[in-house]
Amino acid sequence: MDITLSRCFVTVSDPEAALHFYRDLLGLEVRMDVPKDEYRWITVGSPSQPEVSIVLSNYLDGSPSDVETIRAMLAKGSLNAAHFNSKDLDELFGRLRDAGVEVLDEPTDQPWGVRDCAVRDPSGNVIRINQS
Repeated sequence: MDITLSRCFVTVSDPEAALHFYRDLLGLEVRMDVPKDEYRWITVGSPSQPEVSIVLSNYLDGSPSDVETIRAMLAKGSLNAAHFNSKDLDELFGRLRDAGVEVLDEPTDQPWGVRDCAVRDPSGNVIRINQS
C-alpha cells in the first residue's frame, strides 16, 4: 500500500492575516484563493512540494455549539496546525520574531534529535519548524 498526504486544513479566524503569515512570512505560494460570502478558502503550499497543499479557511461546519467550541479553542490557541522543515531555521525564526509573531519556543536542540522552534500563527494555531 502506498499512501501520501494531499492536503490538510488549518482553521483561521482572519484569512487576510493568515495569508500574510503563511505567504509573506513563511514563504508558501498561493495556489487558490476562493471567497464565498463571509468565508474564504485559501490554498497554499511549498514550491518544492507541489503535491501537498494546506487549506486555510475560516469556514466551520457543525452544530452551533460545535462551531462555538471550535472558535473558543482557536481563540485560546489550543489547536495545533502544522510542522514545517526549514534549511535555515535561525534565519526563518529571526524573520518571524522580527515581524512580531508570537514565539512559544526559540530554536532549541531537542533531546529527541531535532532542532526546532514553535510560534503561533495570527489565529493562535501552534506552528513548529524543524531544521532540515
